[in-house]
Amino acid sequence: MMETDYYQLANGVKIPVVGFGTWQSANGKEAYNAVKWALESGYRHLDTAAVYGNEESVGKAIKDSGIKREDIFLTTKLWNSQRGSYDNVLRAFEDSLTRLDQDYVDLYLIHWPVPTEFEDRWEQVNAETWRAMEEIYQSGRAKAIGVSNFRAKHLSELQKTWQIAPMVNQIFLNPGDPETELVKLNQKLGILTEAYSPLGTGNLLNNPVVQEVAQAHHKSGAQVLIRWCLENNYLPLPKSIHEEYIQDNAKVFDFSLTESDHQKLASLAGTTPQHHDPDHLDLLKEIHFL
Repeated sequence: MMETDYYQLANGVKIPVVGFGTWQSANGKEAYNAVKWALESGYRHLDTAAVYGNEESVGKAIKDSGIKREDIFLTTKLWNSQRGSYDNVLRAFEDSLTRLDQDYVDLYLIHWPVPTEFEDRWEQVNAETWRAMEEIYQSGRAKAIGVSNFRAKHLSELQKTWQIAPMVNQIFLNPGDPETELVKLNQKLGILTEAYSPLGTGNLLNNPVVQEVAQAHHKSGAQVLIRWCLENNYLPLPKSIHEEYIQDNAKVFDFSLTESDHQKLASLAGTTPQHHDPDHLDLLKEIHFL
């Protein structure tokens, strides 16, 4: 069913409702095998980024899969060190296409709203970056464009100059950190919310509340948390490098959570706060982004 379940972005592009994340999957055999297993398990939406350092392996796994390119939705992201000017963004995009060995991507995201090196003029840098993103989109080399880790103030500032609104905002999101107000703003602006770390970076998997709900449905904690995203109209991006977990995380379409389940999971709000602040990039070192 993963091959036929989609959300529709504001521009009409269809995006599979569950994506496969590759953050912290090392370039080479580890990332290649993870993507290979994901595609074999039915995933048709792959998420990578320049800073992950594994675009080559993701692209090779796609090429080797034998699956038609148009049947795979591929996302990558622009990293902070590649910004600073319109031309830098265009060059960075071409570099990602080269590493992926692709002619286009389905979604291209600004990875971070306030790069440390530009924090005194982030508004200007984001506006210039987005102008380049719009050029990439209009060229057809990215079927959709969006942002990641953007909060309300970043979206509001970008809105002052955008000609095309972001179609996606990929944020840290799970029952422990539901980001209710930001999600409402995304919806108001017609932006799809993608949830990275839907398992709370693993911290929610053994939570007693999650386990109680999982046992009631004869499912894993991961499956419950992914299902929670879907039933809230978010797009989850679970990640793993283990074949068994990759397969299990795809099996989320044969059950539904009850109202009572949702109430129990809502009680977890505040238990998995973000490890980082979009306005203070140095904190990312704690979670191995740099």
